[in-house]
Amino acid sequence: MVSLILCFFFSFLALFLLHRMFKSSSNSAMKKLPLPPGTIGWPYIGETFQLYSQNPNVFFTSKQKRYGSIFKTHILGCPCVMVSSPEAAKFVLVTKSHLFKPTFPASKERMLGRQALFFHQGDYHSKLRKLVLRAFMPEAIKNIVSQVDNLAVHSLQSWDGQLINTFQEMKTYAFNVALMSIFGKDEILYREELKRCYYVLERGYNSMPINLPGTLFNKSMKARKELAQILARILSTRRQRKEETTDLLGSFMGDGEGLTDEQIADNVIGVIFAARDTTASVLTWIVKYLGENPSILQAVTEEQQSISGGDKLLNWADIKNMPITSRVIQETLRVASILSFTFREAVEDVEYEGYLIPKGWKVLPLFRNIHHSADIFPDPEKFDPSRFEVAPKPNTYMPFGNGTHACPGNELAKLEILVLLHHLTTKYRWSMVGPQTSIQYGPFALPQNGLPIRLSRKT
Repeated sequence: MVSLILCFFFSFLALFLLHRMFKSSSNSAMKKLPLPPGTIGWPYIGETFQLYSQNPNVFFTSKQKRYGSIFKTHILGCPCVMVSSPEAAKFVLVTKSHLFKPTFPASKERMLGRQALFFHQGDYHSKLRKLVLRAFMPEAIKNIVSQVDNLAVHSLQSWDGQLINTFQEMKTYAFNVALMSIFGKDEILYREELKRCYYVLERGYNSMPINLPGTLFNKSMKARKELAQILARILSTRRQRKEETTDLLGSFMGDGEGLTDEQIADNVIGVIFAARDTTASVLTWIVKYLGENPSILQAVTEEQQSISGGDKLLNWADIKNMPITSRVIQETLRVASILSFTFREAVEDVEYEGYLIPKGWKVLPLFRNIHHSADIFPDPEKFDPSRFEVAPKPNTYMPFGNGTHACPGNELAKLEILVLLHHLTTKYRWSMVGPQTSIQYGPFALPQNGLPIRLSRKT
C-alpha cells in the first residue's frame, strides 16, 4: 500500500515538474519574441494627438503602409498593438477572444457604471447579452414599429422649415427611441428627467477625470448619481404594479435573473450611451451621402414611395421590404466607419504571427482599415451601395463589431434608421448649408459642424 502511494506521489511530482519546465520554457520562448514594429511617440502622450487630430484614415493607412498589418503605437496613455487584417480581427474578436478582454479607461467605467455589459466577459457578460437580445431581437422589436414610426414623424415635423444641426437633432431622435425601447410606456413619464440628467452626464464623458467641484467630470458624476435614483424609482413603481413587460427594463427585471438595482442601472445607462451617438452619426452621414448622390436618393425615394401607400403607419413587413435603403445603410456604415476600432486588452502574453503581444497591452482591431481596403472593397472611397448586392466575405465587414461582444442592439438601430429614412425621403426635401468638404473628429467622425441642413416639406 505504501509503495503504491509513493508511486502515485512520484508520478504526480514528475508531471508537476514537467509542467513547470514546459511552462517556464514556453514563457521564456514567448519573451524572446519581438514586439510588432512601430513607434510609440512621446512619453505618456504617445501618438494620441496624431490619431485624434486628423482623418483617422491618414494615421492608420500611413502606419499600415510602413509596418504592415500589425504594428505598435501608444495612445491615451497605453501601449497598443493595432491589427488591420480580417484574419487578425477574427483572431482577437472570435477565435481567441478569451485572451482579449474588453477594456475602457477607468473614468469611463465609473461614469457609465462598472456593471455594464461591455466592461465584462464570461458568464456575467453572457447572461446580460442574452437579456439585451431578448428585448432587441426582431421578434421583440417588430412590436414597437408603430411607436418608432410616431417618433420619426414627430421629429421631422419639428424640423420642417428650420435650419437644423443634423447630428444634434438625430441625437435627440435616437435618445427618444432608446428610452422608448428601454422603458416602454413608462418612458413618457420620465423622459424630461432622464434627458436632463443624461445630457449633463454626456457633456463630461470626454473630460479630464478630475472630480473637484465645478469640473465637468464632477457635474457628470452627480448627474450619474441622480440618474440611478430616477431608475430606482422606476424599478420600485414597476415592482408595485407587478406588471410583466417586454421592454429592456422588463427583461432585466425578469424573475430569476437575479440582477441588483445597481446592475440594472449600470446597464440601462450603458445601453443609452451605446445607442445614441453611434446611430445619430450613421443617420447624419446617410443624409449627407444621399444629398450628394441624387440618383441614389431617387432610387431610395421610389422604393419608399412604393411601400408607403399614402400616410399609413409602417409595419414589420414594410421594414423587411427595403433592400435598396438597407444597402444604403450598409454602405454608409462601411464608408463612414463610425467605430474606427475597438479596444481589447491582452489578459496574458499572446503570440501572433511571430510577434509578442504583452499581457496588459491594448489591442485594437482596425475596422476602418478593413472597410477601406481596396483588396476587399474596390474603389473603397466611392459611395456605392450596389456593392452589397453580394454579401461581403466573412470578417471583412464589421460595423457592429464581431464575436461575443458584437453590438446586441444592431437590429433596433437598423429599424429606427429605416423608419426615419422612409418619412424623410417620401415627405421632405433638404439642402446642405455651407461647405461640406471637411470632417470633424471627437470621438466619432462627423461631417463639418454636424451637417447643417435646411429641411422643408414636399408640396
